Amino acid sequence: MIRKYACLLLSLCLMLCCHMRQSSSSEESVAYATDSVRYAEGFTVSRFADYTLIEVKDPWSEHGYLQRYVLVDRNKDMPGNLPQGTLVRVPVKKITVFTSVHCAALDELGATDDIVGVCESRYMNIPSVQSRIKDGLAFDLGESTNPDIEKMIELGTEVVLASPFQNGSYGSVEKMGIPILECADYMEIVPLGRAEWIRFLGFFVDKETVADSLFAETEKRYLEAKALAENVDSRPTLLTGKKYGSSWYVPSGNSYMARLYQDAGAEYIFNYLPGTGSAPLIFESVLDKAIHADFWIFNYNQPEDMTYPMLKAEYEPYSNFDAFRKEHIYGCNTNYAPYYEEVPMHPDYLLRELVALFHPEKLPDYQFRYFKALTPNTPNP
Repeated sequence: MIRKYACLLLSLCLMLCCHMRQSSSSEESVAYATDSVRYAEGFTVSRFADYTLIEVKDPWSEHGYLQRYVLVDRNKDMPGNLPQGTLVRVPVKKITVFTSVHCAALDELGATDDIVGVCESRYMNIPSVQSRIKDGLAFDLGESTNPDIEKMIELGTEVVLASPFQNGSYGSVEKMGIPILECADYMEIVPLGRAEWIRFLGFFVDKETVADSLFAETEKRYLEAKALAENVDSRPTLLTGKKYGSSWYVPSGNSYMARLYQDAGAEYIFNYLPGTGSAPLIFESVLDKAIHADFWIFNYNQPEDMTYPMLKAEYEPYSNFDAFRKEHIYGCNTNYAPYYEEVPMHPDYLLRELVALFHPEKLPDYQFRYFKALTPNTPNP
């Protein structure tokens, strides 16, 4: 009988020890903090005792993930029992960047000195980055579709910043074993959602506090500008973009840009189109729907500013739009205007500009940053 109770007691002790070990292991796998991501739907942040886990959702899959990044302090020993994911020792010191958007974001975070390589620098209207290239501190690695891999390795690149595409591939870059930070910010459907990705970058360059502060200011200014146009008496109708090749791409009704036009107090002509991306239309369809639009805005890139004669020479049927005849067309020349560098992380800049354009009484002293009225057909003498 004593032996029976002794065996029973021993079994209970073993079970208790096993349970304690399991509880300890379970506690180690539970995040002690989860960062609040207020607008962005594309990434989440969970903090653990020895690492931070950042998960980037797959925009093209309801439940999938593009990446799981495991961030570990580069100045500490490597912890054991790390979860599956792409290991990144932070803060990263040598970064290759494929896009002007993310170069500009790093520049604003104060991490420009960490940029050692870029792709297609001719499109980067960022003085500090151009200065680094001129001084031999950063290098142009060519086209993002076929970058100079040998130079990237020579530079000691620790991470590559790139924008993912559905079913896309990074080619030979993927084979190097260098972590690719897939910045899917452009897939966000609300302007402040995309802007919040500056916080995503902040985790990798030890600029979390700076990123939080920058985003808080962006949010404040955006909401203030949005409030200006919430109760306007009338909403002017709006046409955007131009024809490229055989198609005219317009933002769909649930897209990032459609939301921004709405917040600016405009009635976007193609707001009825389903989807979150851009929709290709034939010219005749655009003309049919938008011939009487009050405003027409578009971006372009050329050495001199666009004029009405230039636009008509480009495609004569453009002259059929009311906005052309009434000279209500505004263009943004990205040859010098930092539209693509600033707007993704600063939608507040563009929102204020559009409010000033559509409702000038709301911001009477506004100085335009991006858009200019096209030169009139018959300039005043």
